[in-house]
Amino acid sequence: MNTLPEKKLSIVYGDEVIDFEVLESSSRSQKILIKVYADCRVVVSTPLNTDNKTIIEAVKQRSRWIYKQLREFREQSKFITPRQYKSGESHFYLGKQYQLKVIQDDTKPNGVKLLRGRLEVNTLDTDIESIKSHLNEWYRSRAKVIFEVRLRQILEKALWVEAKPDIRLMTMRTQWGNCSPSGLLTLNPHLVKAPAICIDYVILHELCHLVEHNHSKRFYQLLSQVMPDWPIIKKRLDDRATAIIH
Repeated sequence: MNTLPEKKLSIVYGDEVIDFEVLESSSRSQKILIKVYADCRVVVSTPLNTDNKTIIEAVKQRSRWIYKQLREFREQSKFITPRQYKSGESHFYLGKQYQLKVIQDDTKPNGVKLLRGRLEVNTLDTDIESIKSHLNEWYRSRAKVIFEVRLRQILEKALWVEAKPDIRLMTMRTQWGNCSPSGLLTLNPHLVKAPAICIDYVILHELCHLVEHNHSKRFYQLLSQVMPDWPIIKKRLDDRATAIIH
């Protein structure tokens, strides 16, 4: 789904001000869609040229649900401490947690290896940003491989896709992925930290948009045909989002 530059609005619910981003969609969707993300951002996708009054009214109608989502995510965040990128810390890859081990060995090349259940980072520069950079580069390289493998398997089910889409990696603040009308599949490299079935769900969800450009009844019918338990898988991904992206 293509979007135009965002604007920010807010509503008041009880004694709380709820700020939200507004993204105008260039797709053919005529619905206002509201999402609450694990980092407590509220994003509202609207059709082109929707006036602020209509947007605010739509958000007010869902204000109780939004407030509940925000409260749940804030509770979850209490149990998550900022990453220090030090040995002993755990990091996700394909849904499993691996212990980080930082090594300073000038006889070996800098980089990351998955070895004996550990993510080993070899770097002479042990500051947080350096280790983080090495890990992000490794995740990105693994994402390229894993996403291609998962896509090929999913295409065996997604019979409506005539040609294998190209995959582009892009770190996105509000999406796991999207698919352009021309068939370019954009995926968030952080998704490689999630279980393979969750990766499959995101790819399949986006491929369904090649047929149905919005989240219509027909869209969910198509998704359910090839992945009947998608709501459970989506919840599994949503529940892990904070830990995965963190």
